[in-house]
Amino acid sequence: MKKIQIYCTSIKYFSVINKLPDYIKPLGLGGGEFPDTWLNEKKDVNIMHLNKYYGELTGFYWIWKNKINDLNEDDFIGFCHYRKLWMNYRNEKKNKYSKNSIFKDLLTTDNKIFDKVDVLQVQPIIFKDRNLLEDFQIIHKNDILEKSLQFLEEPLKLNFRQYLKGNKLFPLNMFIVKKSIFIKYCNIIFPWLEKCMKYCVEKKILFSYNTRLPAFLAERFTSFWFSQYQNKDDLSYTRLGNFFLSNRLNQYINPLKIPFTSRMYPTIHNY
Repeated sequence: MKKIQIYCTSIKYFSVINKLPDYIKPLGLGGGEFPDTWLNEKKDVNIMHLNKYYGELTGFYWIWKNKINDLNEDDFIGFCHYRKLWMNYRNEKKNKYSKNSIFKDLLTTDNKIFDKVDVLQVQPIIFKDRNLLEDFQIIHKNDILEKSLQFLEEPLKLNFRQYLKGNKLFPLNMFIVKKSIFIKYCNIIFPWLEKCMKYCVEKKILFSYNTRLPAFLAERFTSFWFSQYQNKDDLSYTRLGNFFLSNRLNQYINPLKIPFTSRMYPTIHNY
């Protein structure tokens, strides 16, 4: 039977993560303090010192270097964030009339989709009046995404450039893929990110919102990389608000199990 292992990354301790299904493992990133029940990138082989630039990618690196041997080739490995969780379906509209709790609609390991795919991505954002390269330049006010192409070999460079001319983004650096595919991804993205990081430092563009430029670059590349696979699909996700994340509230109840909360989701962006 295929194993499905999802890692939920966070730079802070939120007790609600302990209340997620057992197949979702909390992974603490950066210099924060986390309970012993959590995985922690401070241990073993890591690039924790890059977390403020790489974001969740330092967590990907840690799993690649320290946990990958726990899985077979056809087992699934994936990632979500403390605020953003996989749903068990794909909807184009919110569940306005649902009585379900968020917990009831979270992704389950018995979802039949795992029998059909090698790659799962988050429900895409479709930009109406700009392509992915233009959108990045508008948000970040620089041409680093265009410049980053020079650090890739052909035909990958050409294929990525072509992808950026499109308008479909699978956001958030969230994915669920088979182990063999994850390894291929890591072998490509981390050498590329290292070169991108060096360029950003030389140009002195890592400041303010753009401190995490390497993570934002990775989001575009991750969307492209996994969209190349033929045997793939996508699922909706939910973005938790501060109500659900409150450590104080979580001392008394599990807000994820409150009825009717699923009607606010899935999270859908229209641009």
